[in-house]
Amino acid sequence: MSRYAMLLAPSANRVYADQAARISQAELAAFAPVLSSGLAEIATAEIGGVEYLTFESDLAETDIAYLSNMSAAYALFERVGDMLRPLMLTPLARYDSDLITIPKYAGKTNEQFTKLVLNLTLLGSAFARRMLDGGLTVLDPLCGRGTTLNQALMYGYDGIGVEIDGKDVEAYKLFLQTWLKRKRLKHTADLIPVRRQGRRAARRLEVTLAPSKDDHKAGAVQKIIVLNADTTGLDGLIKGNVADLIVTDLPYGVAHGSYDEDGGGITRRPLDLLERAVPEWLKLLRPGGAVGISWNTKVAKRELAEDILVANGLKLIEFEPLAHRVDQGIERDVLVARKYS
Repeated sequence: MSRYAMLLAPSANRVYADQAARISQAELAAFAPVLSSGLAEIATAEIGGVEYLTFESDLAETDIAYLSNMSAAYALFERVGDMLRPLMLTPLARYDSDLITIPKYAGKTNEQFTKLVLNLTLLGSAFARRMLDGGLTVLDPLCGRGTTLNQALMYGYDGIGVEIDGKDVEAYKLFLQTWLKRKRLKHTADLIPVRRQGRRAARRLEVTLAPSKDDHKAGAVQKIIVLNADTTGLDGLIKGNVADLIVTDLPYGVAHGSYDEDGGGITRRPLDLLERAVPEWLKLLRPGGAVGISWNTKVAKRELAEDILVANGLKLIEFEPLAHRVDQGIERDVLVARKYS
């Protein structure tokens, strides 16, 4: 086997403090099933005074294409004796990176962490080998202002979001339209009412876009749909089996909350939301798809979150430990489970 060293993006330490290397080791190990050669000796090493993620494998060109999408990947080298030979990374980037980096708002989940959760969910699904092909659909049923949806666009996927706060939906529409106009990309964007049983039940943002005029003319477009609705009451608003992946960040119970069952106020108990919402979400997930959630374990124990997913017929996917400290009030973890039927 050849030896490799991956330099992690400097921003990784800002996301995970001193735990970035451990999180990246877990993410690298999760890529093993899609690689043509096994991974061995995953570790960290200091080379020239800089810490690298190191491993052994025999990477083919396609393998490097997969690993290019690791959330903290910055540069990859083959170790040849005492020298580092650079290898070309080719991350999926259908659009300019400022689609991800420009939005700044209170409560935004870090885009690097969002990419990590999306990667792990995809790698835990039956569709992992389609990562490089595009054409998948990602559902974020608590989408806020669309960080997950924008990452799906970068990968060449379609996105569906659900957000109960109408101001967030309008802000996302304004950002996306402004960004697309500035990039001179042909698109459509409409915010229309949705009726259920003759009554207005939600608003629906529909955006169609393509990375070039030629793609748009050829019909090679991507779609974003965002419902301004309650994620626990989606019957009749979205057709079933529409998503390949569900990726979301539960309310952390600190600065964020979720609406209670009666719609009369805010509850900061993410497990209550998860218990009510998962049956609704799974109606939208295709067999073989996976659910990936992140949340604050200080307000919701991992074992209880696992119990909810298992009780709804999902099978947990095992990864190396991903729990990490965000700040004094938040210890964040990631959980992925697959739908088999």
